[in-house]
Order: sequence, then C-alpha cells, then structure tokens
Amino acid sequence: MPRWRFWPVWRRNALVWRKLALPSLLGNIAEPLLTLAAFGWGVGSLVGRVDGVPYILFLASGTVSMSVMNSASFEALYSAFSRMHVQKTWDAILLTPTTLDDVLLGELLWAATKALMSGVALVGVVALLGISREPALLFALPLLALVGMMFSALGLIVNALAKSYDFFTYYFTLVLTPMTFLSGIFFPLSAMPVWLQRVAEVLPLQAAVQLVRPLFFGHFDPHAGLHLALVLAYLSGGWLLARWLTRRRFAA
Repeated sequence: MPRWRFWPVWRRNALVWRKLALPSLLGNIAEPLLTLAAFGWGVGSLVGRVDGVPYILFLASGTVSMSVMNSASFEALYSAFSRMHVQKTWDAILLTPTTLDDVLLGELLWAATKALMSGVALVGVVALLGISREPALLFALPLLALVGMMFSALGLIVNALAKSYDFFTYYFTLVLTPMTFLSGIFFPLSAMPVWLQRVAEVLPLQAAVQLVRPLFFGHFDPHAGLHLALVLAYLSGGWLLARWLTRRRFAA
C-alpha cells in the first residue's frame, strides 16, 4: 500500500548496515560506557549519592538517553546526508513511486531504530553489571524508541539545511553538547541557577531523561505526562519542519 512505501527505504538502510552491524553497535555504545566507567566509578567514589541514589545509578539513568540522542543524531545527519547529497541514493529511490515524504519517514524510523538498539544495549549492560535490574526498565524501551524518533526528526532538520559535513559540527558543538550538560545527566538540575533551570526544563534531552530516569529507580514520575507531551511536541514539530525544509531543498 502507498502508505507503507517508507518500509523499503528502512529495509534498504538495514541491509546495508547489517554488513557492519557489530562494529557499528560497539561504536555507538563505547562512548557512553566509557563515560559510565570514568564518571560513575571514578567521580562516583568521591560523590557518593545524588538525590538519594548511588551516583553511578544516577549517571547510568541519564547516560542511556544521551546515547540514544547521539546515535539518532549521527544517523540522521552524517549517514542521511551521505545518502541524500553525496551518494544521491534518495534521487535514485525517487525514480520509483516512492515519494520524498516516504524517503524521509524511512530515514527517520531507521535512525530511531539504530538509536533504540544502542539504548537497549546500554540498558542490558546496566542490568548485567547490577547497576539496576528493576522490572520497570522494560517500560523504558518504548520511551527510548520515542526519544530516538524525536532526535532523528530534529537531526533531519539540520540535514535539510546542511551544505557539507562541516555544517554538522555546529549542531554538535553548539546544540547537542551544551544540552548534554544542561539536562541533568551528570548532576541534578537543582545544582544550577534558577534561571538556567528554567531553560533546561524545556530542552528535549531533559524531557527524555526525566521520562526514563525514574524507571531505573523502579518507579514512575508523577509528572511523566508533561515530559511525554514535550517529547511529542518536539517530535511532531521537528517532523513537520524537516518535511518542509527537505521539500524546499529538493524543489530548488
């Protein structure tokens, strides 16, 4: 059916990725694992407990969202840009009955899939190491998929604007890196000035962390609905803007 034309796009990317699946997956989780080891056990031995939980648990519950963000962003930027601009794969696909929206949706869902795999792998490591084995962690998986879709949509906005790979450096340096430090991953938001807390509260990564973190502790955040609404708003807004910008780019 026409509405499922995004599926071959997703499948094509999956088949290509399958050839390098293991090194790709290891590469996506290597950085968060190093962060977890260096800060969780290193700094954690000095800090002790944060918000009533061991620091390594506090850090792990935030690092998984960071891992999903980075994986989704990298795929929606560098890999999607290669297929769109360098390899002209999108142009070839558009010679079929597949529309540009189908291609874009396939790219978004594939980037979210890779992000989810990174998140699942990291959750598995956290459980294996005994940092957290709460049954509630199972509820984190669909939320991580949603977070992956959100950052994929935001990444595709930048992809539509980029003229070269160098353009992505600005996004990582000026957007993703500051957001990583302002979203309560390494320290609680209460440690920051009040005005900065207000800024952090509307960041997409902060909403993702607040959704997922309580599940590592074995309970649900009573304000989860607000965080979920913010994630859905970024996802829907990012998708609509990415569609518009991508259509404009191909129409030029």
